Amino acid sequence: MAMDREQVLRTAAALLSRKSTATMDEVARAAGIGRATLHRHFAGRDALVRALEALGIQEFEAALDRARLDEGYASDGLRRLIAEMEPAADLLAFLVTENQLFEGDQVNEGWSRLDARVAALFRRGQELGEFRIDLSPAWLTEALYALIGSCAWAVMDGRVAKKDFQYMTAELLLGGARRSVRT
Repeated sequence: MAMDREQVLRTAAALLSRKSTATMDEVARAAGIGRATLHRHFAGRDALVRALEALGIQEFEAALDRARLDEGYASDGLRRLIAEMEPAADLLAFLVTENQLFEGDQVNEGWSRLDARVAALFRRGQELGEFRIDLSPAWLTEALYALIGSCAWAVMDGRVAKKDFQYMTAELLLGGARRSVRT
């Protein structure tokens, strides 16, 4: 039986986002394959995490493309981005907490591309007067990632209804990011 690499990665992402300390044996069992088969494709946990990183970056870039961030109001673009990110939110939640991906000089340049695109959305919103200018686009980007990850975990744990993911994430971020009009 041939192994479907993408399906194994998605199964690993689902497991690791719920249990970040899962072993390669547990990943293999969850994917319905033998440990030896898993090791033939991923030499160890580090190789598996790097493959998940590549998948996550690919999914995030595709979500950014589908969200059409340059169209209309920046806040609407942000809502579209959150909606497009929802299917991969658990993978993003796992990846942003995986320290090995962000230490040393082996950081994947894909993260920089993603950060730049999201920060550009926040910068555009600031220039249009939609978003507060006292919060940097870099910080708003980090806050978005944190909220997506936190909401993904809350949904997985049953503390938040899946149907509320987009609304709760967008409203909390926008409620803090919106420029207040003082009289």
